[in-house]
Amino acid sequence: MSCLLKNIDSPQDLKKLSQDELTDLAKEIRKTIVTTVSEKGGHLAPSLGVVELTLALHYCFDSPKDKIIWDVGHQSYAHKLITGRRDRFSTLRQQDGISGFPKRAESEHDILDTGHSSTSISAALGITTAISLQEKEGKVVAVIGDGSMTAGMAFEALNNAGHLRKDLIVVLNDNEMSISPNVGALSSFLSRKLTSRLATKLKRDLESFLKRSEVGENIWQVLKKSEDSLKSLLTPGMLFEALQFEYVGPIPGHHIDTLIETFENVKNVPGPVLVHVLTKKGKGYGPAEKHPDLFHGLGPFDIKTGKPKKPSVPKPPSYTEIFGQTVVRLAKEDPKIVGITAAMPAGTGLKALQEAMPDRFFDVGIAEQHAVTFAAGMALEGMKPIVAIYSTFLQRAFDQIIHDVCLTNLPVVFALDRGGLVGDDGPTHHGVFDLSYLRMIPNMVVMAPKDENELQHMLFTAVKHDGPAAVRYPRGNGIGVSLDWQLKELEIGKAEVLKEGEDVAIWAIGHHVHTALLAAEELESQGIKAAVINARFVKPLDKPLLKDMAKACKFIVTIEENALMGGFGSAVLEALSEADISGVKVKRLGLPDRFIEHGSQQLLRKQVGLDVDSVVSACKDFLGNVASGQAESPRVHTLSVQ
Repeated sequence: MSCLLKNIDSPQDLKKLSQDELTDLAKEIRKTIVTTVSEKGGHLAPSLGVVELTLALHYCFDSPKDKIIWDVGHQSYAHKLITGRRDRFSTLRQQDGISGFPKRAESEHDILDTGHSSTSISAALGITTAISLQEKEGKVVAVIGDGSMTAGMAFEALNNAGHLRKDLIVVLNDNEMSISPNVGALSSFLSRKLTSRLATKLKRDLESFLKRSEVGENIWQVLKKSEDSLKSLLTPGMLFEALQFEYVGPIPGHHIDTLIETFENVKNVPGPVLVHVLTKKGKGYGPAEKHPDLFHGLGPFDIKTGKPKKPSVPKPPSYTEIFGQTVVRLAKEDPKIVGITAAMPAGTGLKALQEAMPDRFFDVGIAEQHAVTFAAGMALEGMKPIVAIYSTFLQRAFDQIIHDVCLTNLPVVFALDRGGLVGDDGPTHHGVFDLSYLRMIPNMVVMAPKDENELQHMLFTAVKHDGPAAVRYPRGNGIGVSLDWQLKELEIGKAEVLKEGEDVAIWAIGHHVHTALLAAEELESQGIKAAVINARFVKPLDKPLLKDMAKACKFIVTIEENALMGGFGSAVLEALSEADISGVKVKRLGLPDRFIEHGSQQLLRKQVGLDVDSVVSACKDFLGNVASGQAESPRVHTLSVQ
């Protein structure tokens, strides 16, 4: 194999290559991506599927003057390799390394920080409109996958783009739709030829000539309908044509020559254009082609077999696995329980329900807003929906949670996977705002388990509760506790005292209860007696217990893996300020008022002061500073009753 990649430092270098050399370069890029992801983990199959598409786009367009926007961004590895980050690609998703998603701080070729789906067309339309208003030069291209097209936001943008008639190229990366080779080839040929520079000029001139008379106008409408009918018969483009887009495709997404010809043609078409490209997810790596869902996002794996690299010591089951098993168990006992996910059955653990009871499992596509209101509709008819969505993605349905679920107090259970710092996917995927944005909503119950055993009890409690409830749990494995067979309903709003102590009371929520227990052991070895409370509920908070403990112990530390603003610690401060207690000092441990970058969960927790050693040091400093009268940290609050 040739060594072309080492000479590619920017998209301009691609333009020196022949189309045959670009094909060879695509093979090199795939090998580099597979090798790196096998060691670091990442989004493999999506990036492998768009290598030729990436090369063709950068070959035909002039980035960064021309703007290429990648929807979600998990398919951007080839883009990163050819835009000056080849030498740093081995640091992919590592702390202080390059991000797994487009990031403006990394490169002028990254136009938008992405990570959530279905935003590219809206952003691209905004950019091209701004370019037009300022009379600047440059084309704008949005690359969006067929999965992302299931979100309403994508169609809102398409509708607006058709109305504004601005120059915009949308590339639909379709790796799911099955179209027969003959139809695809003929349609590809027709679309490419009908949008060539000559054909476009002839169409425009003919339209101008015919529209000069009433008869000519009628002839033009007949010709236009004939073209539309032919394209609608042979392609799935009728919808996009109805939205006032010029539809091109579908074209094969792994043929460099066809892609280049098409993109060179559509650059000259005025107004919005949609290019429909057929690709194969996982292209070029057998295991990923065979099981693209398993290779969408994964950890390190063996290249020869495609199997995940096993840890030296077996790990406990993940929170996601326990959730999936518990939902199936609950659904078997209660026929009203259904599971709903937004295009992530495997990622959320609901695949177990899908396999066990397919008629009670619903995947609504990448449409979180719809998922929540869909659940509300089911609840109105007596069902008990469990909506499993990653914490960061549920943010998109904030309005629906308030208006469609909580306003009418419907029994919808929200299972928030990936609560807290998720690690290598970085700030777009950290679920660090949910405790803040959920606890302020009337009727909502918000809880987080201390371990995987308590998770199953909380799910049982949530489905028994006659109203909205959210159960928030982290990414990764449990701590290895045994699982109770008998599920029990927890008293809502009741915390659990795990350890007594009179020097300082540590109130922790979620998996950091374990951190608090380990910190308390270390503190005790140093002569400091710390109480540990498993809060269980952020809302309703156990105010009676908090009040009693505040009277007995004037020093309280809260721990949460959530933004400090408005989170669990804030709830504790609010409760204490409302109680008739004075002189209580509170130190909150949580995430600072900034976005946390990517890195392993362990490293990030240490960085933000949420590992055991940091908690021990924080408690000692807190007690020492107060005792010595030193200036207090801005996160230390003294409460007094006026």
